[in-house]
Amino acid sequence: MQKGDIILIPFPFTDLTGNKNRPAVVLVSSRLDVVVAFISTQIQRQENEDLLLVASRQNGLKKDSIVKLRKLATVDKVLAIGRIGVLSDNDMALLDEKLKTLFQLDD
Repeated sequence: MQKGDIILIPFPFTDLTGNKNRPAVVLVSSRLDVVVAFISTQIQRQENEDLLLVASRQNGLKKDSIVKLRKLATVDKVLAIGRIGVLSDNDMALLDEKLKTLFQLDD
């Protein structure tokens, strides 16, 4: 697993009452864990920090979706159900820019 991979993972609800299998983008991968941002098809709820993804064979998404960069989780790699796709180079560059803005990082 590496940055930009789109995986299926049980993603926790924000109130921690449970979880749901969702696609997520890997942001950081270590030996045991991954930091992911969840993906939603609710594009009408897009915020400035979210990244719009057009469904494609490369990313493995069935519908146009948004990466919710304010919805992050660190999870054990063994929870990953599988890899469904990968971000394009263009989407990866946009993701990096949005992360820099979100976390107020300088170039």
